[in-house]
Amino acid sequence: MRAEGLFTAGTVVALGLALLAGTAGAQTAAPTRDDIVGKLNHFEEAAEVDLPALKQQVMERAKTRIKNDPGPVNRPLIAPDLAKLPAFNAQIQFDADTPIIQPASYQTVGRIADALVHASLLPYTFLIVGHVESNSKTREANAILSQRRADAIRDVLVNTFKISTKRLHPIGLGEEQFLDRAKPTSAVNGQLQILTYAKLPEEPRPAAAPAPAAKKPAKKR
Repeated sequence: MRAEGLFTAGTVVALGLALLAGTAGAQTAAPTRDDIVGKLNHFEEAAEVDLPALKQQVMERAKTRIKNDPGPVNRPLIAPDLAKLPAFNAQIQFDADTPIIQPASYQTVGRIADALVHASLLPYTFLIVGHVESNSKTREANAILSQRRADAIRDVLVNTFKISTKRLHPIGLGEEQFLDRAKPTSAVNGQLQILTYAKLPEEPRPAAAPAPAAKKPAKKR
């Protein structure tokens, strides 16, 4: 059975969770698996991004009080190369100031899981990028929150939907890379991104076992 067939269960599990939670009220329609695959399956080349260094830069910049800070509208992007990668922007709802995913977004997370095991996306690794809109909290607090939310999505994809952890790299950018720089307080800036990051390294093929040596015929006495 193909992997994408198996993980249509992602949507089934997500729907079950939502029903158990008793969600009520109108909800924004979740994207389909094919919507997500269509956004992510046109990878061309990896971005030059050192993820451990980027995490450190985000925290350092968020902590630093810059005397002539140009403000959120004109603040330079901390990782502009990410814009070159195929991206799906997900409207994931979290409880206020926490990384707890609200039941209204379970279906969207399930659809993301279904997409990541589609045959066309299996050869790739992905970034899970957390963002936040500008608000009354400090930039440092928002950087930490965005990382925790990216980690939370990674954990659900790994633990609930069994996506390989080596394919997922969470990174929180806080206020250091707004999705809509012209409107820093817009809810758009709270969206979470899935980016096609790189190709998985090819697994080395095991060396063929040597053929057994032919037995010499026994000498006649």
